[in-house]
Amino acid sequence: MNIQERLSAHRLLAGAPPEQLAWLAARGHLVRLEAGGVLAAKGSAVLGLYIILSGHLSIHVDRGAGPHKVMEWRGGDVSGLLPYSRLVGAPGEVRAEAPTEIFVIPRAEIPALIRDCYDLTSIFVHVMVDRARQFTSSDLQVEKMSSLGKLAAGLAHELNNPASAVARSAQGLKARLSEVEGASRALGAAGLSAAQQAAVDRSRVDCLAAAGATFGRSSMERADREDAIAGWLERHGAGSIAAEALAESAITLDALDALARELHGEALQATLRWLVAACATYQLASEIEASASKIHNLVAAVKGFTYMDQATMPKPVDVGRGLADTLAVLNAKARGKSLSVSLDVPPDLPRIAGFGGELNQVWANLVDNALDAARSHVSVAANRRGDSVVVSVVDDGPGLPPEIRERIFDPFFTTKPVGQGTGLGLDIARRLVRRHHGEIEVDSRPGHTQFSVVLPLDEGKG
Repeated sequence: MNIQERLSAHRLLAGAPPEQLAWLAARGHLVRLEAGGVLAAKGSAVLGLYIILSGHLSIHVDRGAGPHKVMEWRGGDVSGLLPYSRLVGAPGEVRAEAPTEIFVIPRAEIPALIRDCYDLTSIFVHVMVDRARQFTSSDLQVEKMSSLGKLAAGLAHELNNPASAVARSAQGLKARLSEVEGASRALGAAGLSAAQQAAVDRSRVDCLAAAGATFGRSSMERADREDAIAGWLERHGAGSIAAEALAESAITLDALDALARELHGEALQATLRWLVAACATYQLASEIEASASKIHNLVAAVKGFTYMDQATMPKPVDVGRGLADTLAVLNAKARGKSLSVSLDVPPDLPRIAGFGGELNQVWANLVDNALDAARSHVSVAANRRGDSVVVSVVDDGPGLPPEIRERIFDPFFTTKPVGQGTGLGLDIARRLVRRHHGEIEVDSRPGHTQFSVVLPLDEGKG
C-alpha cells in the first residue's frame, strides 16, 4: 500500500478529495520511531504537520512538579504544526509509546497547503481547535490541583488548632464533671441560708460573666494573679483551697470579697470549691464552643470558596463574600509568614453575573502570589467604578522588574523555584477574567505591586 492509499485509509483524512491527498503524498516524508523514541524534545522546533499512520505518541509536559502526560495520539490522528497554528516549539517531550509511523508535511509547505487544499485545511483547523480546548482544560486542571494542594496544607493546619482545642477541652471537661458533682454535694451539706445562697449566686454570675478573662493572660499576669489570690485565701483562713485552681478560673477578687462578707469557715471553703469547679466547667464548655464555631466558619468558607454545591452556570456572585472566603482559606499562610492582611469591601457592592468558583480561583491566585511577595502586609479591596466592579490585591514586596512584568502572564513562566510553581496561575487567572468579559491589570514598583481585576456589571455579559 503506497502513501496515498494509506492516507486515504486514515481516520480523519478518508473523506478528503483524492487530488488533495496526492498533494500531501508528494510533499511529505515518512518517519519511523521505535518505542521510547523521541519525536520532539521540549522547546525544540516543530518540524511540520504530523499525520500518525500507526502506533502511539504522547506528550509529557513539566509544569513544576515533574513530567505529566497531557495528550496522546494514535494511528488515525494528526498533530504538530496545524494550519493557522502559532506553535513554534514543542511545549513538552513528544515520544513514541509503541513502534510508530508518522507522515510529516514540512513546515515550509503549510502555507501552500492552506492555499491549495481547502478540504484538508478545514479538517486540520477543526483538529487544532479541539487540541487547544484539550490543552486549556488540562492546564486549568493542573493549576486547580496545584492550588488545591497549597490550600489543603493550609487548611489542615488551620483546622488542626481548633480541633485539638476541642479534644483537649473535652478531656478536661470530663475530669471537671466529677469535681462539680463532689463540690455540689459538699455545698448542699453546708446548709447555707437564703442570704448566703444569694451571695453564692451573685459570685457565680460574676465568675461566668468574666469567663473570657482567662484567655490571653501572660505568664507574668497569671503569676501575679495567683499570688494575689493566695494572699486573699491566707487572710480568710481558707488555705486548703488551691490558689492555682482559683487563679486559673475567671473569678474576681471583688467576687471573693463579696463572698467573705456572707460566708466563713467550712461554708466558705465549700463554696470556693464549688465555684472553681463550676467556673472551670463553664470555661471549658466555652472553649469547645469557640473552637467548634471556628471549625464551622472555616468549613463554611471552604464551601463558599469552592462553590461545590452550586451548578456551573452564570448567576449573581457576591464578590465581597468570595474575597472573605479566599482570605479565610489562606489565613494559615499569612500567619505562618507573620503578614497582616486587610479586606475593604463596601456593604453595598453590587453583585456581578458569573461563575463564583472560577472567580475565587482568580482571587486565590492573586492573594497567594501577594503573600509570597509581601514583606509585611497585603491589602485586598473591592469597589464600584462606573459600570464595573474593581478588585485590587496589593503587596508591599520588592516589585516586578520591567523584564519580568512583560512575561508574567505567559504560560509556564514562573519566578518560583522548581516544584513550587506551575507558571500557569496568572495565565489561567487572565483566561478566567476574560471569560467574564473583564480585564486584569498590573502596576508594580518597589514596595507596591497591585493587581487589579475589572469586571463588568452588565449581566448580559456575565
